[in-house]
Amino acid sequence: MKKIGFFVLAIMLIVSSCKKDNDGHSGIFKGPVVQVHDGKAWTWIQLDNSGKPEKLGITIDDAALNSLPIGGDGHTGHDHSGENDWILKYHPKASILPFDHTGLDWNPAGHEPEPIYGKPHFDFHFYMTSADAVDAIPPYELDSLKFNNWPAPAYLPANYFNAGGGVPKMGAHWVDPTSPEFNGQPFTQTFIYGTYDGKVTFYEPMITLDFLKNNTNFERSIPQPLKVQKSGYYPTVERVVKHDGLTEVVLDGFVFRTQS
Repeated sequence: MKKIGFFVLAIMLIVSSCKKDNDGHSGIFKGPVVQVHDGKAWTWIQLDNSGKPEKLGITIDDAALNSLPIGGDGHTGHDHSGENDWILKYHPKASILPFDHTGLDWNPAGHEPEPIYGKPHFDFHFYMTSADAVDAIPPYELDSLKFNNWPAPAYLPANYFNAGGGVPKMGAHWVDPTSPEFNGQPFTQTFIYGTYDGKVTFYEPMITLDFLKNNTNFERSIPQPLKVQKSGYYPTVERVVKHDGLTEVVLDGFVFRTQS
């Protein structure tokens, strides 16, 4: 009986020690679920035992992907009616990141420039500013000065260029000329940076519906700027992963960077 007692006590001490080491810092922490047409979407963050970020993800279930409206009346462009735009908030544990929330924007017929991006696709805007600040961004014609107030070149990847103009409730967009869609191949996925009034304001994986449906385990590097404007953990890798009726767009490979 004594041997059994000592064994049980040892197990209890080990479990207790593990709990103290973890202390609620590690694991996957899910954000609020939102309705996306006939399905759902949500955010999540994965932290290691020291509370550092490992992954930040957006999950969309098959019911949502399979119920998205496709095409329309021939109109292409960013739609802010609310029918195809959702704000995805994060779990409080994600406050260690430079990102505030994600804007999930579905484009049923793509958007301009139509010859390149005129395919049904998602814009995944990982915003560094609040949802209210994003909502307050006016049309380009009403305040072009703030759209054209660009950060210093070191705060954007070296080869990126400004796409011109700007989008209300988003900002100015910067694109990678080495992306396949600018080199004779059809648009499937790309990575965009966004700015407004002198600041980098979002990271944006932009991915077609076909690509999301037909890729189960995709990985690419995220082009990196020389400097960042805000200290924090920044992703270096993007993934698309499918499992169990779910599609995940994941920012991965986080490294801590100091503002300079």
